[in-house]
Amino acid sequence: MARRISSQGKVTISVDEYSSNPTQAFTHYNINQSRFQPPHVHMVEPLPYDAPKSVDHTRFVCVSDTHSRTDGIQMPFGDVLLHTGDFTELGLPSEVKKFNDWLGNLPYEYKVVIAGNHELTFDKDFMSELVKQDYYRFPSVSKLRTEDFDDVQSLLTNCVYVQDSEVTIKGFRIYGTPWTPWFNGWGFNLPRGQSLLDKWNQIPEDVDILMTHGPPLGFRDWVPKELQRVGCVELLNTVQKRVRPKLHAYGGIHEGYGIMTDGYTTFINSSTCTVSFQPTNPPIIFDLPNPGNS
Repeated sequence: MARRISSQGKVTISVDEYSSNPTQAFTHYNINQSRFQPPHVHMVEPLPYDAPKSVDHTRFVCVSDTHSRTDGIQMPFGDVLLHTGDFTELGLPSEVKKFNDWLGNLPYEYKVVIAGNHELTFDKDFMSELVKQDYYRFPSVSKLRTEDFDDVQSLLTNCVYVQDSEVTIKGFRIYGTPWTPWFNGWGFNLPRGQSLLDKWNQIPEDVDILMTHGPPLGFRDWVPKELQRVGCVELLNTVQKRVRPKLHAYGGIHEGYGIMTDGYTTFINSSTCTVSFQPTNPPIIFDLPNPGNS
């Protein structure tokens, strides 16, 4: 296990020896520690939308990877919306405005949003490199002038946007971060290992809810077509060994939609779009006891 205890008693996560090969990491930890098998982990059935909510609980509505396909989504009752990225196809300002309009028509008291790898314009380093290229992978994005996207986050007026930062909502500490392991050179991509771990090390301990765009290793991260696990080992170790949130919400891997728990943290992959980009996976609701009542 890539962790150690510092002299101050704090857990420090280091790069895992299997970091670069998540499928191998999954196999190793499963064989040697049964880390991804009962009783250590369990599948969880989604809570029915009509399930009664206790007065001393807050209901979170989790969605992700809506990819500008929000028109037909049936949104359930809840208190706080959590959207974990890929709300657009390319991060075009017109797409962001459409998403913001959709958010504005939702009845939730609070809406918290992070970016994903498809929100290209939200990743300033990505955009600065894109305009230097002599060929354009993303023509519609490359045509944008800097002033078109320089302040694209400000278009999200109907939510709280978080990026490597924390917000407190109804007493819950929520941290959001958009980074994912490198995949075909999209936005907010970083190499596995130390580069991503540097981002995870920014997550404060004792946050109640962690929002990332992609999954940790072993929790709804299986890609059947590739026969591979694609979750981040360092993210898993950070969540389980250091941060220990009550809820870890994410998306990114459309095939991984669903819920698991390790007995302490509930892991929700709420990707709305399927692998064929059909927005048919329903939002997932999750109730948490209000801080002070747990």
